[in-house]
Amino acid sequence: MYAIDVRNLRKNFKVQKNREGLKGALRDLFNREYTEVEAVKNISFQIPQGEICGYIGENGAGKSTTIKMLTGILVPTSGEIRVNGFVPHKERESFVRGIGVVFGQRSQLWWDIGVIESFQLLRKVYRVPEADFRERLDELTERLQLSDLLNRPVRKLSLGQRMRCELAASLLHNPQILFLDEPTIGLDIVVKTEIRDFLKSINRRYGTTILLTTHDLQDIEALCSRVIMLDDGRIIYDGGLEELKERWGQGKEVVLRFAEEVAQERLEQLTAGLDVVWTVDNRLTASVFIPFGKANVSEVLARLVGAIEIQDIKIVETNTDDIVREIYKSGSASADAAQSLQRIAGGSGAADEQGSLGSGNGSPKAEVRRAAQAGTSESDERDVKARV
Repeated sequence: MYAIDVRNLRKNFKVQKNREGLKGALRDLFNREYTEVEAVKNISFQIPQGEICGYIGENGAGKSTTIKMLTGILVPTSGEIRVNGFVPHKERESFVRGIGVVFGQRSQLWWDIGVIESFQLLRKVYRVPEADFRERLDELTERLQLSDLLNRPVRKLSLGQRMRCELAASLLHNPQILFLDEPTIGLDIVVKTEIRDFLKSINRRYGTTILLTTHDLQDIEALCSRVIMLDDGRIIYDGGLEELKERWGQGKEVVLRFAEEVAQERLEQLTAGLDVVWTVDNRLTASVFIPFGKANVSEVLARLVGAIEIQDIKIVETNTDDIVREIYKSGSASADAAQSLQRIAGGSGAADEQGSLGSGNGSPKAEVRRAAQAGTSESDERDVKARV
């Protein structure tokens, strides 16, 4: 059974249109006008038990709306949701006992009372036996270093301290599924690292399924084996991080330090026939850019070893931040960027999608979606089934 099973999920909101001025306000009082906004547009995905999945997208892409439907806060306009076998908005009392939720910009702790008192209230809400609560609290206090914080009012905590307490509060009842909506927002690198390590440990120890939404891709790289990318309410990518890098990353850069000065012409001669680009940084250092699918690092090094003495090698991997940033660019992105991503995506012959993202058919996001529709949906579905 899937921990989370979402099929054809859709959520629409009615938003009131406010007219300008006093006259407009009086008209709104008696004759209101609304526009309908589609926040989530017919998305489907399945997450097996025990998986840590990243759910990413730009502001307004529909991430938090999805999380709120998955946790039963919002009722879907249409579609089916099963979380732990429950329909969240229909079976809330039974359903919430098996989930934990952390919203980075919302608190489940009471502001003016001590942290331990909030924990006690949550114990009663979730009906956790006293012995189980004490055992769980001791473990969380030790792992998250909460001993000095338990008797402080929540309003006296720093942001990093409060987020550690929020995470502990969401885990007091030992949920099978943990929803994290930007849990590391505004935190320093030390606290982020502590929270990442803790999440990995509970996933390994208890098999906790984690769905993580964040704008910090370092969280995704540190925790997630799979990423779902959302844009304008639609899923445009669902697969592994490495596959994302290979499919839409431009390539690898290899920086080499030589024992003696080597001319660029000499390097180009040695790698003739390989689709690589050389840049000489100084007398003893040069870098070579190797596009994905055109050549590989071993081929380049095989041409150089024996002909030139190499003192040091550094391989610069594709930066996930750069790839995702390029994908998120709208149709107003430069023509060079759009053409580059189209070339990387393999120039699939899929027909242009109606209402493609961005203002032009060659926008990076449209390229990603067309490539995904042309060749990734079935393979990703097979990958998910294989992981179950």
